[in-house]
Amino acid sequence: MNLETLTWTDHPENPLIEPSKPDWMIADPSVVTPADSPDGRWHLFANGIILGIQHFASDDGVHWTREGKRLFLGIRPYLFKENDVFFLFYEKGASLNRSVIAVRKSRDLKAWSEPVTVLEPSLAWEGKGLRTNGNPCLVKHQDRYRLYFSAGWVFLKDCLFLEPKYIGVAEADAIDGPYRKHPDFLIGPSHDPFFRNLGAGSMKVIPPDEDGTWYAFNNGIYKDAAGKSRSEIHLLKSEDGYAWRVVSKQPLLAPTDSGWKRALVYAMHVVNYGGEWRMYYNARDGWFIGKERIGLAVGKL
Repeated sequence: MNLETLTWTDHPENPLIEPSKPDWMIADPSVVTPADSPDGRWHLFANGIILGIQHFASDDGVHWTREGKRLFLGIRPYLFKENDVFFLFYEKGASLNRSVIAVRKSRDLKAWSEPVTVLEPSLAWEGKGLRTNGNPCLVKHQDRYRLYFSAGWVFLKDCLFLEPKYIGVAEADAIDGPYRKHPDFLIGPSHDPFFRNLGAGSMKVIPPDEDGTWYAFNNGIYKDAAGKSRSEIHLLKSEDGYAWRVVSKQPLLAPTDSGWKRALVYAMHVVNYGGEWRMYYNARDGWFIGKERIGLAVGKL
């Protein structure tokens, strides 16, 4: 597996999923391929702000239909399958100034168990006043579970909303915990690389195969030379899944001069199906006034 050789190209039908009224956004996609789904179809989970987490299904992974109105309130879902059980990790509000990561279980992607909290803010760098744990990404490596997550926040003045400041990791022997956090964050704001000069954003991790290399897709949060808030997606690599470095200064996907991804390109989920790499992601067409939609990019040699 060498993701460094791929070139990512937007699907010609982008954007693929529009938000449903009264929402102005549909974001943070997490995908189940036909190889893993209970019915041989594609399934995608994403969230709006008002309608919460929603379920979409597709025969080809391009043309999507929403299944029902909403599942439950929450944001930033991430699906993990083990022993024919789907585990949906997501961020949910625990109080007005605190968010946690919860998990629900299902065998058919339709009926879900009640939420159980698996991670909550406990460290100094996870925020002041408002304390957050979110953007879950679970991987299994050598019979242990690593839950990568975002914490803390940075306020984007031109958008009037918050984005994650740090990325950390917690580990457990069982999928539903208890998880023990590493005391220090893995990624934080930095002027080098510039694409994280405001915040770390989110990260989706692909554990190593036989070559031992870890990869991750990271959308940092930054301010550009004109002072505009931005986000773009880069590829990271690591030997151990803890210390990460940027593969190239050139982004895999970045904002464009116009259109549906004019302002920010961020939260993504990358899957391999039939030898084809697909990156589902969401993008925003403006700053304070803007709509967010979900699109697809395909990685090819």
